[in-house]
Amino acid sequence: MNLQNGKIMKLLAGPCVIESEENIFTIAKALEKYQEDATIDFYFKASFDKANRTSLDSFRGLGMEKGLEILQKVKDDFGYKIVTDVHESIQVEPVAKVVDMLQIPAFLCRQTDLLVACAKTDKEVNIKKGQFINPPDMRYSVMKVLKTRGCDEVSYENAQKHGIYLTERGSSFGYGNIVVDMRSLVIMREFAPVIFDATHSVQMPGALGGKTGGDSSMVPYLASAAAAVGVDGFFFETHFDPSCALSDGPNMVKLDELEKLIEKIKKIQAIK
Repeated sequence: MNLQNGKIMKLLAGPCVIESEENIFTIAKALEKYQEDATIDFYFKASFDKANRTSLDSFRGLGMEKGLEILQKVKDDFGYKIVTDVHESIQVEPVAKVVDMLQIPAFLCRQTDLLVACAKTDKEVNIKKGQFINPPDMRYSVMKVLKTRGCDEVSYENAQKHGIYLTERGSSFGYGNIVVDMRSLVIMREFAPVIFDATHSVQMPGALGGKTGGDSSMVPYLASAAAAVGVDGFFFETHFDPSCALSDGPNMVKLDELEKLIEKIKKIQAIK
């Protein structure tokens, strides 16, 4: 199951949410090294809206219109491929005009209308596994996209051909923590390429009294374990100062620590 030497690794990295244009461009500039790395297929990730925040008072982002404007500027200035979340089927068409990969948030991974709307575009589709979902049942989400794209058989090869990915981000049992079962990486990789979301996998929902907490010190360990099991890519939320981030700061990787972690992952993947 391990990735072999020379195989391209997908890397989805960026801040959780668009806080400001200045913030986005500072982070985007710091990630240029991954765009230039021939062993990495890099996507810049940032959300224009975090529609599932714990509290009504939490910062959600700049909204779709302004957010897409900023993401287009990042794309134009840096040449990055872009990935962002869509929460409603009505968002898909305008978002698809800017991004290269449409991402389905975990809580929405079974939403048929949203999956079908994404499938009707020519964009890659990344479906995050719901914290409440049995890993084998994610095949049905993959099938919704495949069937819409004219394919009736679920398989790793067909999902790869049609640009469909599954992302593991842990499971929650309603007790304020996330648990990662590495078996899910093997199970889901039977019917789609798998990306491991190392930063959301260390979340602690509601730990900060109406806000999501996390333990970013565990990110390198989980990412290393996923690399050893074998996955097709990694997802990291990153920030120059996670303590000041307006969303998901406690589980983010600092920008100056990300490079070391990715090099470690590469070394693990290179072991045959």
